[in-house]
Amino acid sequence: MSELKRIALLIDCDNVSHNAIEGVLEELAKYGMVNVRHAHGNWKSPSLSGWIERLHPHAIRPMQQFAYTKGKNATDAAMIIDAMDLLYSNNVDAFALMTSDSDFTPLVLRILESGLPVYGFGEKKTPQPFVDACSPFIYTENLIPEEEKTDKSQTTKKKTRNELRKDTALVRLLRTAVEQTSGDDGWAHMSQVGHYVSNNSSFSAINYGYKKLSELMRASELFEFEMRHDGSAMYIKDARK
Repeated sequence: MSELKRIALLIDCDNVSHNAIEGVLEELAKYGMVNVRHAHGNWKSPSLSGWIERLHPHAIRPMQQFAYTKGKNATDAAMIIDAMDLLYSNNVDAFALMTSDSDFTPLVLRILESGLPVYGFGEKKTPQPFVDACSPFIYTENLIPEEEKTDKSQTTKKKTRNELRKDTALVRLLRTAVEQTSGDDGWAHMSQVGHYVSNNSSFSAINYGYKKLSELMRASELFEFEMRHDGSAMYIKDARK
């Protein structure tokens, strides 16, 4: 079993909802241990009252940043400095950025240059450059419990077979992943397909209404599946071949 990653979670409280924090932490638990949890913002601002209630239950450390000048986002600068300090400390193996602000895109690219993955979490308003830079990127609306959603229209329903097939970029990504990781017989181990997808895109099955990549690929009906090794290993093949 591979060693779990030590993950630093940095939260831009000005640009993301506190209602998604439980879902974010649950998602990150798939990748490792979130040993650094920093929430950046001006804690004197009434707009962060919802976040204040979430700090202690989830062992999140508040990072105070005063707004020295109107119209200038001092929180962004403080969060970037925090990230670079953590990067050079060598005490973390991955970063998670919870923000909807594309200004952090250069930070993501810098962290990636150092060989560390960056997991992105933000609202659906997040600009595409930041979404594309992260791997994966998950929209926080999909992580908010139903009872806490103020706008029920933001609920992501499972994409249907036809909807998945009409997404040409998605179909191309999935078929390429299977092709690049398959053996001579055309069958690929599902875990290797997942690694290929995560290493080459910001894709997350959650954004399509599915908890797992395998569930989404089954729903598309573009692939054949086979269980091997007494049902402990899933293999997948392009149905066209």
